[in-house]
Amino acid sequence: MVGYCGSMIQTLKDFEKLLTIKGYSHNTINVYINALRLLQHSGKFKDWSRLADTFLQDLCFSLFYHKKMSYAYQKQVIGATQLFYKLVYDRQVSLSVLSVTRKAFKLPVVLSKQEVTSLIRVTDNLKHKAILVTIYSLGLRVGELIQLKVKDLDGSRGVVTIYNAKGKKDRQLMFPENLRKLLREYFRKYQPREYLFEGQTSASYSRSSALKIVKRSTKKAGIQKPVTLHTLRHSFATHLLEGGTDIRVIQKLLGHNSIKTTMIYTHVASDQIVKVKSPIDSIVM
Repeated sequence: MVGYCGSMIQTLKDFEKLLTIKGYSHNTINVYINALRLLQHSGKFKDWSRLADTFLQDLCFSLFYHKKMSYAYQKQVIGATQLFYKLVYDRQVSLSVLSVTRKAFKLPVVLSKQEVTSLIRVTDNLKHKAILVTIYSLGLRVGELIQLKVKDLDGSRGVVTIYNAKGKKDRQLMFPENLRKLLREYFRKYQPREYLFEGQTSASYSRSSALKIVKRSTKKAGIQKPVTLHTLRHSFATHLLEGGTDIRVIQKLLGHNSIKTTMIYTHVASDQIVKVKSPIDSIVM
């Protein structure tokens, strides 16, 4: 049993090494490895190399059905499995029969400016407040926040540069004055050396710790919406759109490849919706 377990673990380690060599991000590698571990645990098989396509299809279907996995996570499991077999065994695995043909259309959760203000004000810890304000001010992904380095902030030019973001693209963002003021105070107290936000036991801040911050502050602010750190990014984009910023500028700020991805914020921007008068208002009741 020890040999079997060791062999299975080594196979995933080989896959992890190949992904690293090919330049996949740390986050993507973790997602793929965790997806394969989930499959392994569910299937209780002894050898990846001997699994038939039909077995993998049945295994994935059972996992998706019983775990009630989201469309996005189903895609990740399918993608991880196919890439694993391609890189490790030079084998094309067909899981196309499992591909979801239509993605459920769900609007992103967006906070109002008043709710964002409340979230920030109830966050007493200076580092925690700086983390929330940085994400909202710049519309960052969580991975971009924790990889942001002190040298990436250029106060003299008034820009923040995001390096090696999703899709391995760099982009530049504005450096808002309110964020600068807060970060000056933060720098004086915490004196970060390399990463803007450093963890207690690691160089950069952890995702889980950052998530705990927003959950704690959301509860303290009495906000009933399901808020995550990505909610602040959604709110950033929506508030820009409501303020009259061109959708293509927002696309560049968010680092979206396609304008279609950015267009979702047109469905949650309330500036035009609230101007519409319901016919009930023309009826005397």
